[in-house]
Amino acid sequence: MHPRRAFLRLALAAATLSGLPRPAYSQSYPTRPIRWIVSFAAGGANDIVARVMAPYLAEKLGQQIIVDDRGGAGGNIGMAAVLSSPPDGYTIGFVAPNNAINATLYENLPFDFIRDSVPVAGTMLLTNVLVVHPSVPAKTVPEFIDYVKANPGKVYFASSGTGASPHMSAELFKVMTGINMVHVPYRGAGPAMTDLLPGRVQLMFDNLPSSIEHIRAGRLRALGVTTAKRADALPDVPAIGETVPGYEVNVWNGIAAPKGTPPEVVGTLNRAVNAVLADQRLEARFAELGGAPMPMTPAEFGTLVARETEKWARVVKFSGAKPE
Repeated sequence: MHPRRAFLRLALAAATLSGLPRPAYSQSYPTRPIRWIVSFAAGGANDIVARVMAPYLAEKLGQQIIVDDRGGAGGNIGMAAVLSSPPDGYTIGFVAPNNAINATLYENLPFDFIRDSVPVAGTMLLTNVLVVHPSVPAKTVPEFIDYVKANPGKVYFASSGTGASPHMSAELFKVMTGINMVHVPYRGAGPAMTDLLPGRVQLMFDNLPSSIEHIRAGRLRALGVTTAKRADALPDVPAIGETVPGYEVNVWNGIAAPKGTPPEVVGTLNRAVNAVLADQRLEARFAELGGAPMPMTPAEFGTLVARETEKWARVVKFSGAKPE
């Protein structure tokens, strides 16, 4: 069976069964802490979002949620740990665009994300933001494009890892503007930010949650957001698409579990996630980070991942991006 069809079939089954009377397994689940693996280093947006959500999920499920950061290889090390875990609902994975991108970017992954995982829930919708060190003279996207064209191969951009959405946001920007920048990948946004703040690299496309406080404090200058419209959290920062027509990158987060996780357990987790996403306190915290809740059924989240995997396959092939 085609991986996408298999993924959607599993998602549909999970969604269907989640509405049925809960059997004994789900009535007793969970009985111990749940490990939530984040595939990037501490301090990045994925880590921040997971740690913001964890107390709410713990309260709803009655068990501790342990956030476990495992960075490296564009998020593949952490996801490999998720997918090789027992399919019992006690190990879940933080899902982001890198999982859709890496399916094409990496030729020899030890797993097939769509084949080997089960979609659980959507969590957050947000944007990436182009931020530069204050030493960069450009104040706008057009000025930045001119600056890089005047310094080909001399401008270095950090990323949270090869294949992560910030990296591919930059690659798409390069393709659509014809500029030449040098990629410097890190094990997560936290380590990348450590080099960006003192100016050891000049810029970064970053998930908004891990940059927004630096922008507000003036430590970084935001030039543009990657979504089609401006972000409510940064209303004065234009969308890059206002300068580069057609440019758009949306960032989404969610949760997946290893293939074979019982549908009733997936349903329990999905109901808990959607319940906490409806909490106005969490919605307000997400807004502070520049994002918005993205409640979904397992089937809806599976459809999103499959669609994004197909979209990014085209971008990867067209850009010529390679693992580093």
